[in-house]
Amino acid sequence: MDSNPSSAEVAPRSIYVPSAVTNAAKILVVGHFAVGKTTLIGSLSEITPLRTEERMTRASVDVDDLRGTGDKSTTTVALDFGRLTLSEDLVLYLFGTPGQQRFMQLWEDMARGALGALLLVDPSRLEQTFPVIDLIESYGLEYAVAVNAFDAGSSYSTEEVREALDLLPDTPVVVCDARDQRSSAQALIALVRHLLEHAA
Repeated sequence: MDSNPSSAEVAPRSIYVPSAVTNAAKILVVGHFAVGKTTLIGSLSEITPLRTEERMTRASVDVDDLRGTGDKSTTTVALDFGRLTLSEDLVLYLFGTPGQQRFMQLWEDMARGALGALLLVDPSRLEQTFPVIDLIESYGLEYAVAVNAFDAGSSYSTEEVREALDLLPDTPVVVCDARDQRSSAQALIALVRHLLEHAA
């Protein structure tokens, strides 16, 4: 069987930005280590995402907090990148930040020019979210919170998450499943609506 994709399966749009696109927006996808940023970008991107994942070694055991990460064996060491065309003339570029504290110096360049951030949180590890919120706010970025529903048994209401993270009343908080395209899109829509309200 021929393993090469047919021309019908490889649309030019999957590789190149349409010529009609005149506007682009940069969105950060942020969160602590192993919260699902790479997965969410993968579920949304219309192109094969750029990933900078490396295998985790024993050396990371003494450096990274691996609690609640299950059998995770790789980690993002620089960034994830994906693209999503919203209309004939507008495209979103999604930049996923690394989650470990030792890679936080990469944020300065990644935050430059970003319109806002989608903050993924794991409800079972909310305490790991505070350093990320501090970074978002230090760069003056508006953000929405997406509670990644890893395990239905450890779910909290959005109001409980809002209170635990001490969020402003107008900060959107939604529940999503980063593995599901539709669910991830709804989280992104919540952020875009929030950005539009603050731009008005």
